[in-house]
Amino acid sequence: MRIVDIREKTVSIASPIANAYIDFSKMTCSVVAVITDVIRDGKPVIGYGFNSNGRYGQGALMRDRFLSRVTEADPDTLVDHENNNLDPFAIWKTLMTNEKPGGHGERSVAVGTIDMAVWDAVAKIEGKPLYRLLADRYRNGVADDKVWVYAAGGYYYPGKDQTKLKAEMQSYLDRGYDVVKMKIGAVPLDEDIRRIEAVLEVVGDGRRLAVDANGRFDLETGIAYAEAIKKYNLFWYEEVGDPLDYALQAELANHYELPMATGENLFSHQDARNLLRHGGMRPDRDFLQFDCALSYGLVEYMRTLKVMEDMGWSSRRVVPHGGHQMSLNIAAGLHLGGNESYPDVFQPFGGFADGIKVENSYVGLPDIPGVGFEAKSALYAVMRELGEG
Repeated sequence: MRIVDIREKTVSIASPIANAYIDFSKMTCSVVAVITDVIRDGKPVIGYGFNSNGRYGQGALMRDRFLSRVTEADPDTLVDHENNNLDPFAIWKTLMTNEKPGGHGERSVAVGTIDMAVWDAVAKIEGKPLYRLLADRYRNGVADDKVWVYAAGGYYYPGKDQTKLKAEMQSYLDRGYDVVKMKIGAVPLDEDIRRIEAVLEVVGDGRRLAVDANGRFDLETGIAYAEAIKKYNLFWYEEVGDPLDYALQAELANHYELPMATGENLFSHQDARNLLRHGGMRPDRDFLQFDCALSYGLVEYMRTLKVMEDMGWSSRRVVPHGGHQMSLNIAAGLHLGGNESYPDVFQPFGGFADGIKVENSYVGLPDIPGVGFEAKSALYAVMRELGEG
């Protein structure tokens, strides 16, 4: 049993949308295929992965450092002999050979993308959906059969007035979502308040709307927004300041007693631990948004979940960023609180399997081995071209 090849390509997910910090006009992502010598249904098992939106493709890093470490390793050192499968933990250790600690930047995205493909292959070799494999191995066989999701949108783009913003949010409600999220921070506070109030006209209740500043605010601005939006009783106030400014986050908790969310731009269990130590996050109401595809993958994600457990946090307070099927499997298999969803943007990578409807803000997962990419036809077409081409 061995990995015979790992392939990568960079694809565009460009669009005219923007948040408070960046636009996505030149956004890319990496797609990876891990090709094994294991045969199922007459074909080699191929695991697939990709990185989440907001970080660019990582092909250069993969080709320069990471891919060869796996393909040149002794294949026997990468095998889980107990389960007669590939060993994602050994593969992760091999990927990170000769890497210094700290500096959890772009390499965490490169490794996380490869790790996703490895876990897809592992679940396919075992013949189980990934969420079921995770539940069987780490949760005494108990998985969630459906996962809570919310619709992320409300981006800025040229010519998007309140009428179009309201129509977008109404479309999410029409598709079965109970909670929606919109961007704030790219326009003055008074204009954002008008945008928030326009969306509230559609959703009807502040508990059905989350807002996301994408790390844009300094403390003064973050507090000003907090004071202005308190009255709406929103679902959460997200990523107010720089993701590593734990003092800002902690001080904000003294001014905003309602739920907050952050963590999507923290890429290691060490950074997660520092957030929980120093960021003033409250385990009874706040949400954590760590994204496995950006943070060294599922192997590291399990370390992050262990840090949370040790510090008194329930895994149900995690609602990952990214809106992808990998996090959906982790949510179902490891008992997270839900998953982000991108119904309209970052296609074909956003969204879930074809034919699976959102009902009362919950979705199910396809009953096929692996992450389930093959059940999302537009995405699988991109992946298959890489893996089988």
